Amino acid sequence: MSLLYISQQLIRYLGSFILIIGIVGDGINIIVFSSIRNYRTNPCTFYFLVAAIFNFLYIAICHSSRIVMNGFGYDLSRISISWCKIRWFIVYTFGLCTLTFSCLATIDQYFVTSQSAYLRRLSNIKWAHRITIIVIILWCLHNILLLLFYSIPSGTMACTITNSISAAYIPPFYLIFVCALPVIIMALFGYLAYRNIQLTRALSEQQADRQLVKMTLIQVVLVAVCIGPSGINNAYGLITSGVSKDTDRLSIENFATSMGSLISFLYFS
Repeated sequence: MSLLYISQQLIRYLGSFILIIGIVGDGINIIVFSSIRNYRTNPCTFYFLVAAIFNFLYIAICHSSRIVMNGFGYDLSRISISWCKIRWFIVYTFGLCTLTFSCLATIDQYFVTSQSAYLRRLSNIKWAHRITIIVIILWCLHNILLLLFYSIPSGTMACTITNSISAAYIPPFYLIFVCALPVIIMALFGYLAYRNIQLTRALSEQQADRQLVKMTLIQVVLVAVCIGPSGINNAYGLITSGVSKDTDRLSIENFATSMGSLISFLYFS
């Protein structure tokens, strides 16, 4: 039994299970966070709402297409230049938006649990609305280069970056902004928020929603467990990109990449 076969079966069945759970879970989160007024006017839960929307879109579009590609062997991005460009734009833009809003929710919990009145005032729903618009516009503009430089080179059936500068820029950018920074930021501010709660019991009872703090800390654990393996795999790929590899090693690396991607989708579900 080859690693390719094992990978296909895991993506086909476990991946489909993650897809269903993700769509249902994110759908419930969207309904809950958008239907309760207190949640809509709370910066932290507003960030969770926006993250849930991008989670839903990400897993519905990106994860489902990966199941079709790697689980059933039908890759539309190899024959359609438009889908090749759009899919990678969605993967990066929606993924970055989700992780950014999760980071912002963690930072907001640090603000709202702080003893400093100045920091508590930074937890403001009007600012949350403005920051949300800025973040979405920023990542959309940044990822226009994916629409420009992802293509299917003549004579091949591979959706890849055709610009050498972008090809050198995107992998380390992904490693830093999708894998490393979210883990660092969420772990740091999650710890600081937890410490604030522990140090100031009166503050925690009066102003800090303990449930939100728990949700934030769970997000910290999830991003470390689910995104971490993909980050390690990408770092390994960058380090060994110039190394000559035999068929067995490539097979193992492709299996590790598929499993890393599958684990990362757990975060978005």
